[in-house]
Amino acid sequence: MMLTLKDGAMKRVIMRLLLLACLWVPNDALLAQTPSADYVTVEGVVRDHASNRRLENVNISVRGTNIGTVTNAEGTFVLKMSQTEATAGIDVSHIGYFNRHIDLPIHFPAKLSVRLTPYTNLLHEVVVYGADNPRALVEKALGQIPLNYSNSRELLTGFYRETAQKRHRYISISEAVMNILKTPYERRNVASDKVWILKGRRLLSQRQADTLAVKVMGGPSVALYLDLVKNDDALLEPKELDYYDFRLAPSVLIDNRLQYVVEFRPRVLQLYALFYGKMYIDSERLSFTRIEMSLDMQDRTKATSAMLLKKPATLRFRPQEFSFLVTYKQVEGGTYLNYIRSTIRFKCDWKRRLFSTGYTIVTEMVVTDRTTATPANIPTAKAFSNRQVFYDKVGEYRDKHFWDAYNIIAPTESLEHAVGKLRKAP
Repeated sequence: MMLTLKDGAMKRVIMRLLLLACLWVPNDALLAQTPSADYVTVEGVVRDHASNRRLENVNISVRGTNIGTVTNAEGTFVLKMSQTEATAGIDVSHIGYFNRHIDLPIHFPAKLSVRLTPYTNLLHEVVVYGADNPRALVEKALGQIPLNYSNSRELLTGFYRETAQKRHRYISISEAVMNILKTPYERRNVASDKVWILKGRRLLSQRQADTLAVKVMGGPSVALYLDLVKNDDALLEPKELDYYDFRLAPSVLIDNRLQYVVEFRPRVLQLYALFYGKMYIDSERLSFTRIEMSLDMQDRTKATSAMLLKKPATLRFRPQEFSFLVTYKQVEGGTYLNYIRSTIRFKCDWKRRLFSTGYTIVTEMVVTDRTTATPANIPTAKAFSNRQVFYDKVGEYRDKHFWDAYNIIAPTESLEHAVGKLRKAP
């Protein structure tokens, strides 16, 4: 069974899932690891100051550098940097909260506890641009893309992870550090952008009960195709705006900057499923800083058609969710790709079986560093193709020190537990 978004929803392939009705366990060697420079590791947890709730997807960065990561679903983070960079401290920012700077003393605690203060002012009472015509605001922001985003070639370093769960149990985990070559944004074309996997690892359940193995085709290419600002074949194609209604929602803060929030929903019936969600637009720069969107599931037949290309004849597929989160970060007067997450939920059952089984596929990519100098090209022979299966390109999951000085998204406790169980499996 193979899933993708068909023409009209996002005409270029964003992600294909290959679901196999049998288990396949590879036996490749672990990729080689290179020595790292001297570095320090800062670990911590970020909470809401008022409610003590742990905050997910909080940006953590080293002040004055392009080094950063995000918190996981449990609000924890791990950030690695050189001894010299550590003297600058770290900046912490999240949607709807005041930014916070943390100085790192020579002997900082083993685990930092960071609390962010929510911005409680009624931001929606501020007079904003385009209050009577939010679509005009979106169109203006589209026109500002060449001014707000990089118009030079850049080399990003990113961490990518994809997981597959059967009900609440992990059955597949794979992750990698990769280089991402980004061409100028002024052309809004991702055809020349490339991904190069530097190192990665994988685990797959070998339990007989896991009769449906899940692989993601073109997974790391999510960093290219889900860069919605740059990909003019995606949601923000001007002619696609006619298919949606737009509404201005209450404003919020991101990085201490006021953001217009534009909600969008399908306004017409198409032969294919459309999206609904929110766009966050910086009030001064008119740059897109955050986009949340989900495939409209009201017509399950259309949703299935948008996601599914083929499947075994006896397998029944029922889509539950197909959603994306893309964030951009303000750095030195520019706006840059920061974080991408996709979530796919569906149920499958075989004919003549009474109960269906739920599956969840989650992919995450965070930009952990950015080279401003003009980078060399990534050789085509080394570039990852969106026709490849990421799981097939990385080695087995063995060394707990595998990432060395690379920055990653910290694993959750449930993920660490799953890794332990899968590694112990016969």
